Amino acid sequence: MSSHSPHGQSPLRTVQVLGGGNAASSAHVRSLAAGLVARGVRVTVCAPTESDHAYDFTGAGADHVPVPRSSDPSSVAALRAACTDADLVHAHGLHASFRAVLALGGRRTPLVVTWHNRAHAEGARAHLLRLLERRVARAAAVVLGTTSDLVDRARRTGARDARLAAVALPGPRRAEEDPERPRAKVRAELGAIGRPLLMAVGSLERPRGYDVLLDAARVWGRLDPVPLVAVAGEGPLRAELQRRIEDEALPVRLLGRRDDVSELLAAADLALLPGAGESRSVLAQEALHARVPLVAALTGGVRELVGDAAELVPHGDADGFADAVVRLLADPERRELLRESGTRQAATWPSEDETVAQVLSVYDELTQPLPMI
Repeated sequence: MSSHSPHGQSPLRTVQVLGGGNAASSAHVRSLAAGLVARGVRVTVCAPTESDHAYDFTGAGADHVPVPRSSDPSSVAALRAACTDADLVHAHGLHASFRAVLALGGRRTPLVVTWHNRAHAEGARAHLLRLLERRVARAAAVVLGTTSDLVDRARRTGARDARLAAVALPGPRRAEEDPERPRAKVRAELGAIGRPLLMAVGSLERPRGYDVLLDAARVWGRLDPVPLVAVAGEGPLRAELQRRIEDEALPVRLLGRRDDVSELLAAADLALLPGAGESRSVLAQEALHARVPLVAALTGGVRELVGDAAELVPHGDADGFADAVVRLLADPERRELLRESGTRQAATWPSEDETVAQVLSVYDELTQPLPMI
């Protein structure tokens, strides 16, 4: 597998384009950049400044060019300049991909696009998103989808070449990274001593299904002891959710943005994934790695990701979600079975090295010269 330019005289130069709005894609780009640099590829990451602060692309050996999460002419011009002399451009997410299409207009530079999630919108904005998807899918040399659903969607939208992407869960997977902060201490800090702790993680946005979660929490409020639902994440629905929690006296705590999610999750009795959110859920992967039983809404790539290693409930079914949690809390044997099946399922997921190898093979395919006949 080569890491050289089409002319074989200098290292392959790639530009990774990131919108900065999705933690999973940002972590993936950081991991990908590190792996590519280790294989001799020159990597430039075009992303908002705050993304480099959070994910340290420069620490992975990549160059960082600050490009705002915007499609205005100045941002597109900055991206176009950064792509000068690139052998290949790889954009992550729909909006970043659209900006890359605009920036590469008139150039023959190959464009690879990774769709990590399906974009959600309503009304007129939904129509606009469909138009963006069509424009991006038809302009890309290859569309990589993190789930089969996304690959099928890319093909229906007009992609010339759509493939399933190997995407690893980046970073260390230690259940407790701070030996001075054991499970009992975390639970005490959250107020979950002597009661079950249910953990949800994700931005406070409509597709995440927090309305379903709060509906289900009304049922759990009748249990003895009452489980505590802790939600790590921030977003535009915070005020609305907090108001409902207070008005209905729900056993739910909004923790805001946290940098200790792995420790919070390791302290939990169950992990909850009530909505669509990500197509390849980071929470689901973290939960299975940490041997925490998962209850999830059956959407998109969830079945494909977790197999039979979670309790899956029809999307939007608050009563079914509540009942699944109640049954699982009362059944320690079922919880142990899910822990064991989760460990086996996680072992089937791709590693970071496998992810980088697949991406690099696509790059070589698009940049290596065809043999003379």
